[in-house]
Amino acid sequence: MNFEDLIIDVYREVENLEGKGETASYIPELSKVDPSKFGVHISTINGGSFGAGDFEEKFSIQSISKVLSLILAYRILDFEIWNRVGVEPSGTAFNSLFQLEADQGIPRNPFLNAGALVVTDILLSNLENPQDDFINFVRSISNNDSVDYSKKIAQSEKDVGYRNIALCNYIKSFGKIENEPADVLDFYYDICSLEMSCRDLSELFLFLANDGIDPKSNREVLNERQSKRVNALMQTCGFYDESGEFAFKVGLPGKSGVGGGIIAVHPDQYSIAVWSPKLNKKGNSYKGMRFLEEFTTGSELSLF
Repeated sequence: MNFEDLIIDVYREVENLEGKGETASYIPELSKVDPSKFGVHISTINGGSFGAGDFEEKFSIQSISKVLSLILAYRILDFEIWNRVGVEPSGTAFNSLFQLEADQGIPRNPFLNAGALVVTDILLSNLENPQDDFINFVRSISNNDSVDYSKKIAQSEKDVGYRNIALCNYIKSFGKIENEPADVLDFYYDICSLEMSCRDLSELFLFLANDGIDPKSNREVLNERQSKRVNALMQTCGFYDESGEFAFKVGLPGKSGVGGGIIAVHPDQYSIAVWSPKLNKKGNSYKGMRFLEEFTTGSELSLF
């Protein structure tokens, strides 16, 4: 179908909505982002590429990067990774400590802050030069050498990361973190500070729409089994305690970040990224969620 016409129509419709929500002011650097920014970009399996609005401007992808750290750890440990972190939706906020005691320090899924800290710990234990090896991995699978950490955003998160400090130390108290919490946290903040544009994200995540194979280079990023499981986790856990709402309204595997970005994947079809910094009460982009709901409704393409 003609995605370009639909994207333009939906973009204009959503752009004119009342600017509800707030930027992630609890991270000082993110509060400085222009709240009126709005971009979208789609990349298709057959080589299509189209964007609207601020789709080429880089922004902090925040928790979208948790998919990338999971993928690298999954490549290293394969199925053994699920001994360290679960695969169930949480029904709680992304920074909740609530379930860790009942679950003996094993996070419910890898997209919660607690789960991402365990994944970061895995990478720290298995990579020779963790910060360099991770960014080189992301650059390699994205075919984009411009992808990088933001020192300002990483430091800004570190300055106010009291809840993450509590989470990491609490998990450590159960013996589920191998490295020193301070080292895990420093690496975690770097991972979350990655900056990319909507174009960068939609092109990068296209392999998850193609059974783990990058359609441009024909390189295997994940095998088909692993790709299926990552998509399943994004479908069920990618939006924290709003994951069910996203599945209900949008019907695609996806992942959000408090920088206002959302990535969503339609297997065998496309990867689409949306960015709008104002967040709803659950920490997901207000306009991003609305855009994707209207887009999948208009295209009549979703998993359901």
